[in-house]
Amino acid sequence: MRTAYRCRAYPTPEQAAVLNRTFGCVRLVWNKTLSERNRRYRTEGARTSYRQTDAALTEWKRSEELAFLSEVSSVPLQQTLRHQHTAFGNFFAGRAHLPRFKSRTGRQSAHYTRSAFRMREGVLTLAKTAMPLRFVWSFGDVDVAALNPTMVVVSREPDGRWYVTFAVD
Repeated sequence: MRTAYRCRAYPTPEQAAVLNRTFGCVRLVWNKTLSERNRRYRTEGARTSYRQTDAALTEWKRSEELAFLSEVSSVPLQQTLRHQHTAFGNFFAGRAHLPRFKSRTGRQSAHYTRSAFRMREGVLTLAKTAMPLRFVWSFGDVDVAALNPTMVVVSREPDGRWYVTFAVD
């Protein structure tokens, strides 16, 4: 059974800068990949596989104009490609609408899998950040020190509040 715990987060200004850059890169990868998928489907009538989008992301990181994608953790970028692949699968199966472009004014989020964060004794450290991310644990019946999350989602709402969500099996 999968459970999620959502808590308020309070990043330092340095962490906020890294996370904002990560959100921007996630949004750029989503929108650029979505544009390429739509163009390919309209012109060739062919679907784009996850492997093709992954190869495109690698090429973008090597290009001079998008080299800044290498400055952030690669895990949220890969997760973005996986989420978009799932979204298109649901669209083609008739379970969902066509995926839309992301806006910078809406909710921003980045998904980190186990390889991109460390959770020890209730302290969360994300990839490419030096200090632990401070959050307020408000679930009295669950010991945060014993928590073993499979995924961590860091998000910022349009009103400026930060949240961290722990997905636990």
